[in-house]
Amino acid sequence: MKTSLWKPTDKIKEESLLKDFSNFIHLKSSSNFKDLWKWSVENPEIFWSKFWDYSKIIGEKGREVILKDDIFNKTKFFPDSKLNYSENILKKKTNDNAIGFLSESGYEENITWNDLYKKVCKLSFYLKTLSLKKGDRVAAYVPNKIESIISFLACAKNGIIWSSCSPDFGVQGVVDRFKQIKPKILITSNYYFYNGKKINILEKVNAVLEEIPSINKVLVFSYKKEEKLDLDNFIDFDEALNQSDLDETFERFEFNHPIYILYSSGTTGKPKCITHGAGNVLIEHNKEFMLHCDIRNNEKLFYYTTTGWMMWNWLVGGLATGSTIYLFDGAPVYPKIDVLLEYCQNKKINLFGVSAKYIDHLKNENFNAKDLDLSSIKIITSTGSPLAEESFEYVYKNLKKDVHLASIAGGTDLVGCLVLGNLFSNVYKGEIQGQSLAIDVDVFTENGKSANDNEKGELVVKQPFPSMPIKFWGDDDGKKYHEAYFTRFKNIWHHGDFIERTSNNGFIVRGRSDATLNPGGVRIGTAEIYQQVENINFITEGLVVGQDYNDDVRIILFVTTKDNEDLDEEKIRIIKTRIRKNCSPKHVPSIIIKAPAIPRTKSGKIVELAVRKLINGEELNNKQAIANPESLDFFKNLSQLKT
Repeated sequence: MKTSLWKPTDKIKEESLLKDFSNFIHLKSSSNFKDLWKWSVENPEIFWSKFWDYSKIIGEKGREVILKDDIFNKTKFFPDSKLNYSENILKKKTNDNAIGFLSESGYEENITWNDLYKKVCKLSFYLKTLSLKKGDRVAAYVPNKIESIISFLACAKNGIIWSSCSPDFGVQGVVDRFKQIKPKILITSNYYFYNGKKINILEKVNAVLEEIPSINKVLVFSYKKEEKLDLDNFIDFDEALNQSDLDETFERFEFNHPIYILYSSGTTGKPKCITHGAGNVLIEHNKEFMLHCDIRNNEKLFYYTTTGWMMWNWLVGGLATGSTIYLFDGAPVYPKIDVLLEYCQNKKINLFGVSAKYIDHLKNENFNAKDLDLSSIKIITSTGSPLAEESFEYVYKNLKKDVHLASIAGGTDLVGCLVLGNLFSNVYKGEIQGQSLAIDVDVFTENGKSANDNEKGELVVKQPFPSMPIKFWGDDDGKKYHEAYFTRFKNIWHHGDFIERTSNNGFIVRGRSDATLNPGGVRIGTAEIYQQVENINFITEGLVVGQDYNDDVRIILFVTTKDNEDLDEEKIRIIKTRIRKNCSPKHVPSIIIKAPAIPRTKSGKIVELAVRKLINGEELNNKQAIANPESLDFFKNLSQLKT
């Protein structure tokens, strides 16, 4: 049995919102998370109805909680309810800060709840003057700024469907996404910052407009308020806002009226347009923030994200708890390695969210936060990829010893989590604490049976849940939706993660199902190999794929090294020995190659499938989803893989 790295005290448990909610639903059990989760999946109607009340959702709940259908994703939640997402976000009317913003350039802004409310109401009026109506689409090519959130909330207020891309996307990447949804207007900014560079956005906009004829107007906000925009054919965002009336009407729409369209990574084909409903995401985000992260009114939330990653949508949802949210535009370690942690110190952040790769980077650089006051942080959430065991230990040794470290996993598909943290369970290294309440998460074997503890299998959901997508845009017959989640197991949501449940009721994600390796027919999760490799002191990162070879699959490992050190025979021996010792002989790569860089998506995920295609001689058509597409050239026609 593993020793826990952190355990909640009795006081923490008793004072938690999780305990408060247990009392609210009159659940008499002890503070046992597994029992509460089990009750929630056995009583979904009671859970969701009571949680609507508990989280004080504004709207008409309606009489029916779940309208069941024989087809999994046709089941509807709160089918006769009415609500307005923005009304729920903007319910706090004070002169306290609602949103804070920091640029890597040092530029800061804040907006109060009252001013946020007014600006959203003014922009929503302006959007009506453009004849935009419920169901129309607005596309946003924007940095992570306060104006981006104002724009989104104004759209949601009017029932307009929002879709955003971060400005690091190239023209083709933007077109591949937005062209599919035929937006009527585009919202953008003049520039953004990354890694010490000021990067122009507007010079790419005309090329985007040439490819998307449905866009008939462009609104542009200035990155810095005091800088005047020089616009020819575009509309000045602030001028439009200042000339608008205050529209304080909040029309209430059906629970699953579309609120935004997110996109799959699109590394192996055109991105899927994943469409989510307003009530669906509101109630799920409320649940995750309140019951899993213990976030309440007047707390402070900061997630390092861009507007092109689902964690941006998740962070905005945190406003519904009455918390202040904080935004950052720029590189996570510029102008110095601890810029994000210093931001947490200065703003007294309570929830700090980052990618696992960020924590891995701090670990690899041996960074210690001893000179920072991080006493305000009560929870660190990590996602994007599995957090390695050594990175768990690193956080407690070098960042904060009494923090609730919650590795979380879910995705764009549900704008939230299937497995995540809670305040009833201990934290064990390498493990996600437990399931998401009222989501019937399980691990299935190849033949569709529940796996035993410590047995690897497929992450599935056995009953419908509110935050599943309402549809894929343009997928009128639902074929793409069905293929994405329901072809592996009949009428069971197959999430696409290779995972195992532990004896602690925790979960370890072993990698993506479609990236698992099959040497000799044995399934191996890529994360198992990464965990070993990335803790070797001369390695910064790894990427592992399977190469078709002699009617089987052989494992190929690519690594990047610290200070660009050579990868000699001795280093290769060290890597192979460690993997053999800590995993198995089947895990040991046939060939290990030093690469100049590891390709990744805009949200930081390693693109195993793209590299696998390249080394197996397949064409790769869509490079726009990749943050560093030039890195792919290295993997073509490698001589080492010809023998």
